[in-house]
Amino acid sequence: MTSNGKPRRDIDNVADRLFPIEQEFKTSDDYYTPKWLFDALKVEFDLDVACPPEGPLHTPAKRFYSMKHDGLTQPWEGRVWMNPPYSGPKPWVERFIEHANGIALLPFAKSKWHQDLWDSDASMVYVRVITFVKGDTNLGQAPFALGLWAFGQENKKAISNVGRVR
Repeated sequence: MTSNGKPRRDIDNVADRLFPIEQEFKTSDDYYTPKWLFDALKVEFDLDVACPPEGPLHTPAKRFYSMKHDGLTQPWEGRVWMNPPYSGPKPWVERFIEHANGIALLPFAKSKWHQDLWDSDASMVYVRVITFVKGDTNLGQAPFALGLWAFGQENKKAISNVGRVR
């Protein structure tokens, strides 16, 4: 059960899974966060909740969930890193707000989930330039504005290494 009274998805019930099949190839949502960003944050994460299928390339995380694990149905513990699928960030943001311990890289969007995040206790840093990578391939700059969102004092301090915290 979530904190808002809604039942969690059951990973064993395929109909309830966010991703009903395992990922066998990369999709348009598979963009890696560049290493420089993690170097600037200077923190280690307990969990990457939305990792590409082959595991974290640069993410300093002790554990990770990929599409195979369906991070929305699994327990989130400790400091999380979240760079979710931008094609459907709403359930990820809801879970991030509920967990309230970690850092997320998210696009700015005119949406309810963005407003919910803005109205929460999270702090944010506008990220001017992010060049996503896919493996060793540079994919160019993100075509939209991005923000680093943080819950927890240590995480808020970490994002201050990237820019001005709001």
